Amino acid sequence: MKFIHKQQDPWQTFGGEDGPIQHPAPRAHALLSLEQWHAVRESWPQGLPTGVIVPNTTDIEGLAADLPRLALVVLQFPKWVDGRAYSQARLLRARHRFAGEVRATGDVVVDMLPLLQRTGFDAVQLRHDQRQASAERALNFFPGHYQGDVQQPAPAFARDLAAELAARQAQEADRFVGEGI
Repeated sequence: MKFIHKQQDPWQTFGGEDGPIQHPAPRAHALLSLEQWHAVRESWPQGLPTGVIVPNTTDIEGLAADLPRLALVVLQFPKWVDGRAYSQARLLRARHRFAGEVRATGDVVVDMLPLLQRTGFDAVQLRHDQRQASAERALNFFPGHYQGDVQQPAPAFARDLAAELAARQAQEADRFVGEGI
């Protein structure tokens, strides 16, 4: 898990005195709101590292066609008890095979880290009162999980069965070799 600190983040939003700029000029590591992205996506240069901030009320399916052009998708947690961004991250990774960075922002607390990781987030910007050291410890609370997730789709029983079958096949192969078959 990558921890983002705002002052060291190369991704920058476009804003002015009156709020977000509606038609920002293209530049690398531009972090656009969803509205800004929709306004410029037709004219935005291909291959330019671009990120988009997606509200947790947005249907990810509407962004699917744009995913190959995006290097970063920022998903928001307006309150730590609102888990819709977990579902968005899982859809990005499992259904759409998004390989770019998926970042959690907003009301992100340490207790959320294991589930963030399991649903497909690979970067996080913690809430201002949370400590990175505590978050790193939280990622090691559980050595394994019974259910499948984005990182390991097979549930524990299927993983154990696969290992058992592989061991049996190796034994069978050794037996055939030993018998000269």
